[in-house]
Amino acid sequence: METGKSRAGLWTVGFLLVAALLFAGYTWVSLTWSYSKGERAGYIQKFSQKGWVCKTWEGELAMVAVPGSMPEKFYFSVREDAVAAQINQAMGRRLVLYYEQHVGVPTSCFGETEYFVKSMKVIE
Repeated sequence: METGKSRAGLWTVGFLLVAALLFAGYTWVSLTWSYSKGERAGYIQKFSQKGWVCKTWEGELAMVAVPGSMPEKFYFSVREDAVAAQINQAMGRRLVLYYEQHVGVPTSCFGETEYFVKSMKVIE
């Protein structure tokens, strides 16, 4: 015979399980579905691996439209170590970053910004 306490315990476990599955599903969708895609050209000003538990590559690209004007800064995240290594090798040279924008990622464990760089190319 089932008691009220054990029934309440099952409801609690079921609720927590459904909440965890919904959170995992939302996280998966926000990381795989991109809101926008694009490219930005400029010079890398900062690029470093950050985080206490979740280490992510975070960077800052200075985009100069006209020589002598104030550069606009583009903040980005890199999740793939191979792309981060390419960016580190291209420091000091003008390059193009190809990115995807992922809106609503629930935690900064995947990156501090919503712009995730997928690849890059050096401009000669």
